[in-house]
Amino acid sequence: MDVGDATAALVAVAGVVGTLLSALLTQRAADRGRRREQERAEQVWERRSEAQELRSCYVALNTSARQYLAALTDQLHALGRDEDARSVRQRLTEARDHHRDVYAEAQMRMPEHVLGIAGDVSRDLGTVYGMVRRLDDGVPRPGDSPPAAQRRIDALWDRLREMRRQMRADLGESRADLGR
Repeated sequence: MDVGDATAALVAVAGVVGTLLSALLTQRAADRGRRREQERAEQVWERRSEAQELRSCYVALNTSARQYLAALTDQLHALGRDEDARSVRQRLTEARDHHRDVYAEAQMRMPEHVLGIAGDVSRDLGTVYGMVRRLDDGVPRPGDSPPAAQRRIDALWDRLREMRRQMRADLGESRADLGR
């Protein structure tokens, strides 16, 4: 075998090896691309899932706070009536307990800037609850009165609207609400 034949054989082997390596490298690049695309899809799914969980948390917190406040209002109105108020008290206790549970879960999910106002609302609900219960039990403290409780309830409806605006803004739902 002369040098020309050996060179031709080496060139042929190099061509075959190059072709095989090219196919292998192309396949590996395609596999990496598919893995990256799969990872991106999983990240998008996770973000959407987390956003949906946060949305559900916000809906539950908003609903429970509204029900709690409505039950406080009903209890306050029941103070002036002579009828049996056991069912109204029971509804208030259930609304308070439900709100406490929902708020406890929300504390673990909400970002700090929303948690701040939610915490304020929750504390204010508890304060009004104490006032209304003391009035109902006939042991009011100084400053406890039905008109004072009503003013606090009215202020809480405004605080709930602000909390809802913050939640919606956090979800990116309503940028226009932030200016109001």
